[in-house]
Amino acid sequence: MANRFRGFLPVVVDVETGGFDCGKHALLQVAAVFLRRGDDDRLHRDRTLSLHVRPFEGSLLDPKSLEVNGIDPFHPLRIAHPEDQALGKLFSEVRKEVKLNQCKRAILVGHNAHFDLGFVHAAAERCGIRRNPFHPFSSLDTVSFAALAYGQTVLARASEAAGFTWDSAAAHSAAYDAEMTAEIFCQVANRWLESAGIPDAASWIAGPA
Repeated sequence: MANRFRGFLPVVVDVETGGFDCGKHALLQVAAVFLRRGDDDRLHRDRTLSLHVRPFEGSLLDPKSLEVNGIDPFHPLRIAHPEDQALGKLFSEVRKEVKLNQCKRAILVGHNAHFDLGFVHAAAERCGIRRNPFHPFSSLDTVSFAALAYGQTVLARASEAAGFTWDSAAAHSAAYDAEMTAEIFCQVANRWLESAGIPDAASWIAGPA
């Protein structure tokens, strides 16, 4: 994987929030999908980490956002972690994957990736977490991928255009949206590998003669 993306490990992330301002609105869910590269060099989904997050003290909750994602932040059966614990668990798993794949850093893959990256970085800053494994500003955005590959930018429409079944009832949960984003990312990356004639893994490792 390190040779496929110049030392960066793509980790697909989706967040569900209480609004659009990462400095004021609560982070409510975060999910990360970890990828693997098979023996044929094709990318595929491996596993998903999904965490409910407790709104930070003083955070704002926009009723319109909660209506869209269907989250009741204070439901008695909702098992949610404080931000520092949720981010600590997420970052720990990402660092393990970075080491396992012999990469130097993770790069966030998202649908409108700047939104997810902004909330992840804002939460890490609030919690005083310094060992943030994600690149501070670079990301890979499947909106652009989907626009080029399928002529669609909305996640649901892009998923259907890519040949996947879209479950409207499951949408707007961080885990589901992250997994569908991962499917699009892998499919486009795999198609490009085939059509562009990118050298195989052995060639990347060996380098020029």
